[in-house]
Amino acid sequence: MSRITECRSCNSTELQLVLDLGETPLANSLLKPDEIDKPEFKAPLAVVFCNTCSLLQITHTVDPARLFSNYSYFSSFSDTMLKHSKSIADRLVSERKLGPDSLAVEVASNDGYLLQNYKQAGIPVLGIEPARNIADVAIEKGIPTLCEFFGRELGQELRASARLADVIHANNVFAHVPDINGFLAGIELALKDDGIAIIEFPYARDMIEKVEFDTIYHEHVFYFTLTAVENACSRHKLLVSDVERLPIHGGSLRVFITKCGLVSQAVINLREQEKSLKLDSMEAYNDFGDRVRGLRQELTQLLLSLKESGKTIAAYGAAAKGSTLLNFIGVGTDVLDFVADRSTVKQGFLMPGVHLPIVPPEQLVEQAPDYVLLLTWNFADEILHQQQAYRDAGGKFIIPVPSPHVIEGTASERQKVSIS
Repeated sequence: MSRITECRSCNSTELQLVLDLGETPLANSLLKPDEIDKPEFKAPLAVVFCNTCSLLQITHTVDPARLFSNYSYFSSFSDTMLKHSKSIADRLVSERKLGPDSLAVEVASNDGYLLQNYKQAGIPVLGIEPARNIADVAIEKGIPTLCEFFGRELGQELRASARLADVIHANNVFAHVPDINGFLAGIELALKDDGIAIIEFPYARDMIEKVEFDTIYHEHVFYFTLTAVENACSRHKLLVSDVERLPIHGGSLRVFITKCGLVSQAVINLREQEKSLKLDSMEAYNDFGDRVRGLRQELTQLLLSLKESGKTIAAYGAAAKGSTLLNFIGVGTDVLDFVADRSTVKQGFLMPGVHLPIVPPEQLVEQAPDYVLLLTWNFADEILHQQQAYRDAGGKFIIPVPSPHVIEGTASERQKVSIS
């Protein structure tokens, strides 16, 4: 672990503190039950703003090998992610007129959830996934996968071996890579001159406006605006030629990066919006910490009040954002009974820091807690639909952001109710 003294992108030393969440465990470091008494690795979790290039970033870098060499998140467990990935893959095949002589690459390709769509369309694919356990699953599916970290060196290897990409996808990985300049250099090297890179990441604007502080954890080194991404790309002869705002993950950006061409009106418009909102200055982030602390107080008061009144409470979603939220508000087995999660890979383990047991979703119906704190609120519609039986039996969900509120009623009668 190391602490930065200058911006990872532009090397400026003009960094200002935005939010400090204290020392927290690594969000995806799930524990086995027999490890509960062992000390957990923790690291400071604080976000700073670069006054020179407008990039938000955490202050401490944890060794990527510790974070990603063995990983517990499998994209294929989310119906939303499968549908989302198929949509963009089908679109690119059509728009770029890809065929058997093309190559589609994904950085952080996980279990092949996205590339399988290209493969089914007859397009050659290559996955790049540093987590051995997940790469093996993709390979078993027939997705050729390099178990490596992506950066300048791998980009050079791909260029030297004439494996240049027509399309490079990088979904929810750009924010994970401490060496942002090496990553963008790798993109420039691995991409054909007329190729396109499609990068998706949570949008810092949504994080700030909706108080989505739980998207902050050690894996997320960066929190991007369009302004910051354009500044970074310009140093590597790359152009953000188009941009789209997406609702997924609480609000994301999808940027289309090329080596040349024109900039779309969408890029111009969003660039101007960010400037008017002062996202290129510290002014936009001054009160974020106060709003986060206010949300923490409101949520803990709600949970403790429900517990004191005799209500039973569980949680849903053993995701990284859930770990950040629970450890920051200081709620664990004293208030919550368990965390339900659809991923069989996580079931049987304990949440880091708070040590809540992770169980199958069927436990919601079997144990019938009065309330369920929805940690994976970014997939709220999907999960509320999946848990129709629990809701029809009277179960209520608590959505923690942007302010705590309760959802009750049957699946066909979803309604927000007062928490007073």
